[in-house]
Amino acid sequence: MKLLRRSARRPDIDPGEVALHARNVRFDWAGTPLHWMPNEPIASHLINSLNLLLPEGERMFCATYAEALPLVQDDKLREAMLGFIGQESMHAETHDKVLTEVLVAHGIDPEPYVRQAEYLFRKTLGPKDNEGIQRRQTLVERLAFIACLEHFFAYLGDWVLNADLEKFGADPRIADLFRWHGAEEVEHRHVAHDVAVYFGVGYVRRVAIMTLVFPIFLTLVVRGTKFMVHQDSSLPDLGYPRLLTRVFGAMWRGALPGVPSLLWSALSTVKPGYDPESVGSTAQAVAYLAKSPAAQAIAS
Repeated sequence: MKLLRRSARRPDIDPGEVALHARNVRFDWAGTPLHWMPNEPIASHLINSLNLLLPEGERMFCATYAEALPLVQDDKLREAMLGFIGQESMHAETHDKVLTEVLVAHGIDPEPYVRQAEYLFRKTLGPKDNEGIQRRQTLVERLAFIACLEHFFAYLGDWVLNADLEKFGADPRIADLFRWHGAEEVEHRHVAHDVAVYFGVGYVRRVAIMTLVFPIFLTLVVRGTKFMVHQDSSLPDLGYPRLLTRVFGAMWRGALPGVPSLLWSALSTVKPGYDPESVGSTAQAVAYLAKSPAAQAIAS
């Protein structure tokens, strides 16, 4: 499972070729607070809402790539895809544990939202019972969808690696969870784009799907946040207008990525010649992965 790309930034510490592989990690969630940024409960819930979406989404990624692999003749791309599958599978497994060991422990029942995520990723975006050209086109659409989502995950990975969450009193375990995950998203950010291009996803289709993915992704995250806040007895049950006001406040304080940067990131994908290597730094990602406490817990 090798490959592959050089860091897009800071060539003075470019790690050179980086092999994509799943890293074993160990998290001890005992005593993890629900508001893992104590003074930013809404930001805590918004970021934690990704735990509701990510396991099913990443399983869909793995299943789609497993379906596509027999059709790929490029050995280098195949190895990159295998590395991607390994990392995404580990992400799904790790975030799944947060649902039971953190959220349920604090009285949050994730099941209603998780069932919706299952329907979205298994039925709506899952494999279809068709054959021939229609089956391949459905596969290509799913690969294009994954490529668009992976752009946002790489963007969010770069953000969390550089965000000063410690100034908000962030619990180090949750911060490490998202930084470990984010670093691997930056590390493998080129794979989904390369796969989509290999299967013939061109500029027009990429732009069309990104136009759908961007608002859908934001909507799902905001709905997940509302779902969490509704079950949190320590917070008022905020309607969307008041919730969004608090989300924007957290963005302004730096506890969340801002809307302008999110929008700019989405627009960057519509530029001719778009290259995901422009998102984040491989060198920074690899450096974090080498010191991640969860990864070191396995090594020790």
